[in-house]
Amino acid sequence: MTIATAWGVTGSEQHRSYPCDDLVPAPAQRLFRGVDVAAPPDVVYRWLCQFRVAPYSYDWIDNAGRRSPRRPLPWTWDLEVGQTFSRIFTLVSFATDDHLTVRMNPAGARMFGDVAVTYAVLPSGRERSRLVAVLRSPQPTSRPGAVGAWLLAWGDLVMMRKQLLTFAHLAAAEHGAQSSV
Repeated sequence: MTIATAWGVTGSEQHRSYPCDDLVPAPAQRLFRGVDVAAPPDVVYRWLCQFRVAPYSYDWIDNAGRRSPRRPLPWTWDLEVGQTFSRIFTLVSFATDDHLTVRMNPAGARMFGDVAVTYAVLPSGRERSRLVAVLRSPQPTSRPGAVGAWLLAWGDLVMMRKQLLTFAHLAAAEHGAQSSV
């Protein structure tokens, strides 16, 4: 494993099964990213739901320069399977305060291939959480496919690291503001 395949996650988080594992058949590549969050799972999950409207990573690259919202948008918490997330994903499954699982829609799949991602919110002590993202894609079967998988792993690391850290920061700030009231 390299930092491109597993960043910020524990061994037990890597050995768990996630809903995305059932969407892309084996053999498949699994990429892991994780962050600690100073907020309970319900607060983290609500921020994660806002992925519906924006990517929350490098907005100048993947959000046409528009800033991802920095205030809660309660309507994003009303989830239904089939909803579009951040223009290139479709919501496949979810469990409130636990996980969101999305899959590339046809437009996204043309660029990145068949990719499914589970964002899991794991309790981690009193009023703390872990936000773990698992990306699953088909195992490459050719040299160009291997190059594409390598590029996906490194590119995703850069983008998703920023995304998870942004969600962690926003959830912690909201929780801190609620706690001080």
